[in-house]
Formats: sequence, structure tokens, C-alpha cells
Amino acid sequence: MTTLFEELQRVRTYDYTEEDVRGFEKLHEEIRALKQQRNAVIVAHNYYRPEILKVADFVGDSLELALMASKVKDADVICFCGVHFMAETAKIVNPSRTVLLPNLAAGCQLADSAPAEDLRARIEELRALHPDLAVVSYVNTTAAVKALSDIICTSANAAKVVQSLPNQTILFVPDRNLARHVAEQVPEKTIIPWEGFCYVHQQITPQEVQRIRAADPEIEVLVHPECRGDVAKLADAVLSTSGMVKYAKERPAKRFLVVTECGLTDRLAMEVPDKTFLKGCKLCTFMKVTTLEDVRDSLQLMRYEIEVPEDIRVPAERALQRMFDVVG
Repeated sequence: MTTLFEELQRVRTYDYTEEDVRGFEKLHEEIRALKQQRNAVIVAHNYYRPEILKVADFVGDSLELALMASKVKDADVICFCGVHFMAETAKIVNPSRTVLLPNLAAGCQLADSAPAEDLRARIEELRALHPDLAVVSYVNTTAAVKALSDIICTSANAAKVVQSLPNQTILFVPDRNLARHVAEQVPEKTIIPWEGFCYVHQQITPQEVQRIRAADPEIEVLVHPECRGDVAKLADAVLSTSGMVKYAKERPAKRFLVVTECGLTDRLAMEVPDKTFLKGCKLCTFMKVTTLEDVRDSLQLMRYEIEVPEDIRVPAERALQRMFDVVG
């Protein structure tokens, strides 16, 4: 049986020692006891630290976590190891449950690039020119932005969501790179992008990808759609993080360049030990700020609780439900 130390040794983002792992195992025991005491479920995003992924009940991307949160029935508490907008999403679809974010510093620069008041003004401006305008917001947005939206999407289902709408003109918020990717897949629609971007994916250059591929021509390149267009053009497949996990597990190829936040490569290294995953990635400081101690303290002290006012929660839930209706 593989030990935790052996699993974490496959991770290249951190140089774990045996002493580190012993500390993780002790914290895991404390967290599992607190989880039982609080009747809690722990969910974690793919980009989180590996030692947190190992204690989570569920690991996934934004869509998977949103779907999981919408189906939680028995737990009283959802400890959300993600960033603020994700914890808000869990609260939107679980208003009667306590949702905790272990570290309030876990924000999102992309979500912050689209303030709700600015979006409201932009919608009014565009509707005067395009009466059929629909507002499609990426799940990486605040609850207040979701409440102003007609429907929500994720990187995995964005094209399908846009295609499902009868509207010709789409304001796509907030990621301009994902908007470009959708426009390429749904050319019959007019996509107006919000000029936001994820700083982590924006930093990745085509030169980095070309350098690795030149040294290893057989490697398969997986690129997240939040990346720049000149990077996406170099991909064998442009996929969400859940799509990358599925692709890497099912493809016969043994070597992959994973072009997204580095945490996904850590997850793949632990779950698919017979394949090699090179990093074409950057670190997200927001995703890495949370520690195992934060998770324990969150459950022990019941902090930090996420609240969403009903006048925001109800229309935001409606927009999320429309997405669920489309993706099934």
C-alpha cells in the first residue's frame, strides 16, 4: 500500500520531508475527528495544496464543486477549500447549511476584475444597442455578478451554455481569453468580452510551451482556455481542469505538458503515477494561501462563515440553475 510520504514525493511543487508528512498525518487525524464532530464535508479545488487534497471528501474543478455543493444533503457544514467566489457558490445553492472558507485571503483577481456596479452600467449601455443581449458569467465571479447574469458557465461548458441561448449577442464576463475560446467554438454568436483575465494563466507564454515541445516532440500539450490565444494554438487539447484529468487518464500517451496552475500537475502526479506530467504552469497565490492548519482551525472554531444576502442569492441561484438545466 502506498504511503502518504510516497504519494507526496511525486509532487514537484513542494519538497516534502518525512517530518512534514508526519505533521500532515497528525493534522489529518484532527481534521477527520472535527469533520465527524461537526457533521462536515470538505471539498477542495484541483489547484489546492496536495496535503489538503488528501483529506478532502471531494476534489474537482469549478463545475464539479458547484454540482457537488448543489447535491449535499446530509452535511450540516461545508468546509470549502477554494477561493471566495466558490464558497459563495456553495452557499447560494445550500442556503440552510453553514459554508466555511478556511482562509479569507483566498480571493480571486479574475473575479475582482468585474465589480457588480460596473457590470450593471455596462449591461444598461449594451442593452440600448443590443436589445437581445444575454449576460453569460463565468463561475469565477462574485455572487453579486451572478445575480445580474442570465446564466452561469464554467470553462468546461461555456460553449454549450452560449449555444443554448436564443440570443444573438452575448456579454461574456469576466475572462477575455475564455470569451475568445467560446467565440471560436460558437462563431454564429456575437461575443462581447469583458476585459478581465486570470493573472496566472496570462503569464504563460508560447515560448515556454515551444521550448518544452522542442525538447520533447512526442509530449501531449494540454492547455486551459483561460490561457492566451497564442498559447492555446499550441495545444493538442484545450480543456478545463476536469477535462485534463480525464484526458490524461484515458489517453495512451505517457508524457503530458499541463498548461494551467501548478496544483493540477500535483494532483495528476499522485493519481496517475505511471505517467509523467511536466509543468507549463504558474502558481496562484490565492489558491496556495490556505494551509492544513487553516482547515483544522476553520472546523474547530467554525470560521470563516460565508453569507450571501437573499436579494443576491435568489437571482444568482436562478442563473446557476439555468446552467445545471443546460448541462444536465
